Amino acid sequence: MLHYSRTKTILTLLIVVVGLMLVMPNLLTQQMRDSLPSWLPSRSIVLGLDLQGGSHLLLEVDAAALRAERLTSIRDQARAVLREQRVGYTGLSISGNSVQVRLRDPADIGKALPRLRELANPISSSMFAAGPGGVDLDVTNTADGVITVTPNETGFNARIRSAVDQSIEIVRRRVDELGTTEPSIQRQGADRILVQVPGLQDPQRLKALIGTTAKLTFRMVDVTMPVQQAEQTRPPADSEIMPGAEDNPGERYLIKKEILVSGEDLIDAQPGFDQRNNEPIVSFRFNSNGARRFAAATTANVGQPFAIVLDNKVISAPRINEPITGGSGQISGNFSVESANNLAILLRAGALPAPLTVVEERTVGPGLGADSIEAGTKATIYAAVFVVLFMFATYGTFGLIANIALLIHVGLIFGLMSLIGATLTLPGIAGIVLTIGTAVDSNVLIYERIREEYRSGKPVVNSILAGFDRAFATIVDSNSTMAIAAAILFVLGSGPVKGFAVVFLLGIVTTVITAVTMTRMMIALWYRWTRAKTLPF
Repeated sequence: MLHYSRTKTILTLLIVVVGLMLVMPNLLTQQMRDSLPSWLPSRSIVLGLDLQGGSHLLLEVDAAALRAERLTSIRDQARAVLREQRVGYTGLSISGNSVQVRLRDPADIGKALPRLRELANPISSSMFAAGPGGVDLDVTNTADGVITVTPNETGFNARIRSAVDQSIEIVRRRVDELGTTEPSIQRQGADRILVQVPGLQDPQRLKALIGTTAKLTFRMVDVTMPVQQAEQTRPPADSEIMPGAEDNPGERYLIKKEILVSGEDLIDAQPGFDQRNNEPIVSFRFNSNGARRFAAATTANVGQPFAIVLDNKVISAPRINEPITGGSGQISGNFSVESANNLAILLRAGALPAPLTVVEERTVGPGLGADSIEAGTKATIYAAVFVVLFMFATYGTFGLIANIALLIHVGLIFGLMSLIGATLTLPGIAGIVLTIGTAVDSNVLIYERIREEYRSGKPVVNSILAGFDRAFATIVDSNSTMAIAAAILFVLGSGPVKGFAVVFLLGIVTTVITAVTMTRMMIALWYRWTRAKTLPF
């Protein structure tokens, strides 16, 4: 029967009212939104870079610097391994894309080779790869005692992917300090990061905040001579003078050039309190590779200070009180709660795993954004007006019902965008215009099916029932295929493509609510009031 229960009617109307309430904050000023009661929705749609202007940066991970750093790290680790195994060598150098070791006695290959192979890190298998991921180093040897350690391309590509992922998180945390609304930070290709900050008209400030060359390392402090003497004469060849951090700019340190552990091996750092004296400390934790290297360094240097270096500045130089072999430890000193928390933030997210190069820099002015909004608004209004006129002229009263559902459909899209905090871009406006057409397309399918059933001799009520029931499967199929396409665009696309996909997906969801459920409810009410014997179209 063409009957809509009171429960279904109330539930449908409740969805509409809630959806329209979510739209209301977009019609208010920021001051009015701030004064709303806490139980009312206050989130509004965020305008994208192309609609309100802002700064656009395209950053690229410096692959050459990342490769050079990896080779330097392998050379330093190889030197430590050979010393530990008491293996003599006449040459240890970086040659092209490899590190070569020439042993003094070729018979020592049996001792050196297994330990050098332990320097390799496992490569995580992707969901599409078959079998184990392997390791990132190829270690070969010749009969005359030359061992070659080469980072393979698979491992290096995995290192670049990891560097991009870490950089995205670090850049996001730094950009959040600007207090801007909904910055867009995402991967672009294999080794690039796209940063868009709507409302920020100063890309230089954005670049300064991101800090494209930040680097975190753990090194030993050189205690063989006072830093004042090194400044007056010359520091040792394997050491360099570094300044203290911003909170202690006058302090100078003599730091070993050899990197014990790099920041990419740090998993976590958290502020806390020492259980013995309740003083603020910073606890840190390394991955397996960093834990192994840090254990060897702290075991060999008990009682000596080591330096935590960020951006070529020493942010802390604690003393190693005992060997740290578990991959985690704590930094103690004259910390306040605030300074311990700041140091933890720097350790956890303050350093980029590799230098970033600015490939593209662009500023979008607010004037261009205003023009885009005006053009998009006109396109939406023109599309809606022509669709409304067509539906009314073609289907009469039923067309008017479809038009009412269409207006609610657009309102629900904006309501859902406000609820999830989605960003509206110019392609997003195009998505709204497209969903206007696809929404009434469902009504056209239903109405034409009703017309066919009525012409076959069925009464009006039976024709309406059959039209909705038999067109429903077609509507679901068509919307499902569009949803699949939109989902693929969202997953594989970036920037404006994602904005279009989000709006289009939301439009497909609201189509089912308005073009099917709400239209059926209004037609049921129309028939109950009129008891019509013929269709109005």
